[in-house]
Amino acid sequence: MNFIQKRNIFFILSAAIIVFGIVYGLATGLNFGLDFTGGTMLQIDLGKTVLVEDIRKITDTFDTKASIIHAGTNKEEVIIKSTLDLDNQDRNEVFAKFKEEYGLGDEALIQSQKFGPAIGSEIQKKAWLSVILATVGILAYTSFRFEVKFGIAAIIALVHDALVVFAVYAAFNIPLDSTFVAAILTIVGYSINDTIVVFDRIRENLKLMKKEKYEDIANTSIKQTLSRTISTTVTTLIAIVTLYILGVDAIKDFSFPLIVGMIAGTYSSIFIASPVWYLLKTKFKGNDVNINRA
Repeated sequence: MNFIQKRNIFFILSAAIIVFGIVYGLATGLNFGLDFTGGTMLQIDLGKTVLVEDIRKITDTFDTKASIIHAGTNKEEVIIKSTLDLDNQDRNEVFAKFKEEYGLGDEALIQSQKFGPAIGSEIQKKAWLSVILATVGILAYTSFRFEVKFGIAAIIALVHDALVVFAVYAAFNIPLDSTFVAAILTIVGYSINDTIVVFDRIRENLKLMKKEKYEDIANTSIKQTLSRTISTTVTTLIAIVTLYILGVDAIKDFSFPLIVGMIAGTYSSIFIASPVWYLLKTKFKGNDVNINRA
């Protein structure tokens, strides 16, 4: 298979997924979590493990989109997060329903907090700063280790991965919160590893295949690293999918974007990063900083 010749197909496929997910999400409304918008958090000791479905019978009376997480040694505690701005009276009324349903005392209310929009705004700024710093660091390292064109191609592939994950979140109305940001940064680190492996082989082949076209060099390099890339991803996905199936809600919230991101990262390492490098190499024939074919 000629990966470079068929690059437009891969580009169009990625663009279609990203555009559909984001447009659909914007049309239906993005689901920003408590960390970004501010809101209310309640932590209650129920004295026993209660199914999320049963807890939702109460939380749905005031917020159908409330986030529910189990906590405690035996999952006897429940953490409820809502983007609604509930005052002290509203929070007491919610707790009263749990008291009545499960026969609780006043001491069962472990935590009751309200987060203002200012805190959510600060978290958003720090989240964006983290992503930008990581991107700049990767660009600087890749450009120094290889050349600027490799660095630009790597960043485009990483942006692709982040947009695919964001599109999935938007399309399925999954809450965007600090867990999402942590998952994005994890995906960026994992994806760049696969991309670097392919780029390293391209760099080696540039010296070994001096008379070959850039298209042939890129194709050969992808094929030489393909089995390694797929094997590594499948092995990692087995562990993460297991966590998603068997893990608690908090683990599932983190592992789901990792699953999507790793699939997108493997795809971009093969079908996006190298074709973008080829385009940069053939369309913009400037002097390369660190690498030449001599």
